[in-house]
Order: sequence, then structure tokens, then C-alpha cells
Amino acid sequence: MTDVLIVLLAVSLVWLVYTYLGYPVLLMILVKARGRRATTADADLPRVTIITCAFNEVDVIGENIANKLALDYPPELVDMIVVSDESEDGTDTVVQRFVDENPGRVRLIRQVPRRGKTAGLNLAQEHVRGEILVFADANSIFEASALRALVAPFADPEIGYVTGKMIYTNPDGSVTGDGCTTYMRYENVLRDLETVVGSVVGVDGGVDAMRAELYREMRADQLPDFVLPLRVVEQGFRVAYAPEAILREDALNESGREYRMRVRVSLRAMWALLDHRQLFDPVRFPVFSWQLASHKLLRYAAFLPQSVALVSNALLLGHGTLYDLLFAGQTAFYLMSALGLWSTHGGPRVPLATAPYYLTLLNIACAHAAWKFVRGKKQVLWAPRVG
Repeated sequence: MTDVLIVLLAVSLVWLVYTYLGYPVLLMILVKARGRRATTADADLPRVTIITCAFNEVDVIGENIANKLALDYPPELVDMIVVSDESEDGTDTVVQRFVDENPGRVRLIRQVPRRGKTAGLNLAQEHVRGEILVFADANSIFEASALRALVAPFADPEIGYVTGKMIYTNPDGSVTGDGCTTYMRYENVLRDLETVVGSVVGVDGGVDAMRAELYREMRADQLPDFVLPLRVVEQGFRVAYAPEAILREDALNESGREYRMRVRVSLRAMWALLDHRQLFDPVRFPVFSWQLASHKLLRYAAFLPQSVALVSNALLLGHGTLYDLLFAGQTAFYLMSALGLWSTHGGPRVPLATAPYYLTLLNIACAHAAWKFVRGKKQVLWAPRVG
């Protein structure tokens, strides 16, 4: 029995270390070995259609549209489609004002009945004029140069999808907001490395672009931010990261909202991985299958080795100093997570608790999503910024 516990503990720890540290290190080694790809510039800027799906976004949609119309890009090459998902709060009225003031540049499509963001994107395709589609959330604020930076990689004919850099702002300094910000920094490092090695695996969704010709209609329950890049890879193109294409967005500062959002995103991503399981074929996709398994599959399932490591280690207490030290380390990690949780409920803020707390929140959300997944649950609709 002891031998089995040792094996379980060892495998669990190797899984976790590889997922969060080993994979990034291997990417760094490959990048150093092959060098960065040469970038090309295209003097002819492509025509762009920006698509935003909105449900009851009256407080932010006006600023969003004004921001997109003011970007540093030739106005005659940019148009915007806003799909109102049966909004009831005056969103349509705000958008219509921009339509009237900017004929031909802004268009409003009302989706009735409400069917969610993915269905809205499908609906918008009938009205697209641009060679490049740009996806922007209703509360997304691009930096002035973001659009040029986002379309620049398409000068490379191998690139089919580009994701920018989302910077979460956290003015209140909450542990949840800080954790989200730290997590995005980690993700952006991975995206930079993955672009050189092969293709970016995960994108933000708030500052993304793709070749219009590569768009394929999705089911309403599918996650566009995850499915569209996978389909681009299936069609033989690469997904790239453009760190100069910057989007600023407020972080969710309340743990419950962040948790619900992570459950929803993880659940839809799990279904996407199942739908596109052919991408795990190492013969057809030798590099991307490794990237997808390392960055997403092992990450979404990390709650399994995390749980097994804790239980098996507890059962090995007293069998050697190494196991006692490992258990002490795990105990300290979860105590820090508990301190982080306490701070979200009015307790003292402990900076060192941010990373353990947020990582634990992510993995519990993945476990919750996995439970829904095995029960066949899917999610299409949700309330914006509530999760």
C-alpha cells in the first residue's frame, strides 16, 4: 500500500510541476534553440469589421463604440457591427445614435429571441465587409494603436488568428483582482513563447482577430474564444500573439463573480476539447497536440493530481522526513489560500496569499466544471460581468 501511495504522490507532483513550470521551461528552450520568427510588414492595410455582441450594456456600449471609431486606423477601412442580444435596458438606443451619426460605419443587428454571444457572432457574418474580423467585448477599451498591431501579423500568410494583450486593471487592490492580473501575466508569457514554437493555445476573446474567410459557424453552446482558434489550426493556419495590441479591462474584484466566470469558461472549453479531439493527434498535429495537451488538458484536470497529492501525502506522514516536509509545504499552501479567501470577506490582506488563493479558486472552478461536463451540462447564456 505504501508503494502505491508513493507512486500516486510522485505522479501527481510531476503532473503539477510540469503543467505550471515544466511546459513554460520547455517552450523557452525551444524558442532559444530555433530563434524568433522574422516579422513582415504589409504596406496595404486590410479592411476590418469589428464585431461586438451586447446584452444590456447601456452603461458601457457608448464608450466602446466611440473608442473603436477613434482608433488609429484609416476610417474608410473600419466598420463596426453591434449585435444586441435582445437587450432591454436602452442599449439599442445608444447604438442607434452612433448608427445615425456614422452611416455605413456602425450597424446594429438585434437578435431575437436572446440566444447568446456565439449565435450573435454567427448572425453577424451575413453582414461582414472586412477581410479581417475583430472581436471586442462590450466593455473593451482598445489603446489607440491596438488595431494596427492586431492586424499586422496577418502580413504572414501562415497566420489565421491573432490575439492581443489584455491588461486587467484592479483599482481596488482586491486579492481576486490581483490574482486575475497575475494569472494573465503568466498566460501572456506563454502566448509569446507559443507563437514562436507553433500556435497560441488560449486567447482572451476581448481583443482578437481572424481572417474572415476562415470563420465557420458554431453551435450556440460553443465558446468562440476557444473554438475559433482551434478551427483555424485545423485549417492549417497558425494562431499568433500580438503584445502591442493592448486592451484594458476591469478585473472582476469579487470572488463569487470570478468563480462563476471560471466555471462557465472551463465548462465550455471542455466541450470544445471534446469536439476538437482530433487536434490531439500527434501525427497530424505534432507540435500543436503537445501544446494543447500541456496548456489546456493537463491544466483543466490539475484538480485531480492536486487532490491526490494531498491525500496520498497525508497517508504517508511518518514514513520519512521527505513526506513530512512535502505535507508541510502543501499545508502551508492551503493555509495561504484560506487567508486569501478570508481577505475577500473582510479579513486582513496578505500579499503572499494572492497566488495560492487564485490558483485554488481556478482549480476548484475546473473541478466544478468537470462535474457539470460529465453530467452533460452546457451553458449558452449568462449575465455580463456577473459570471
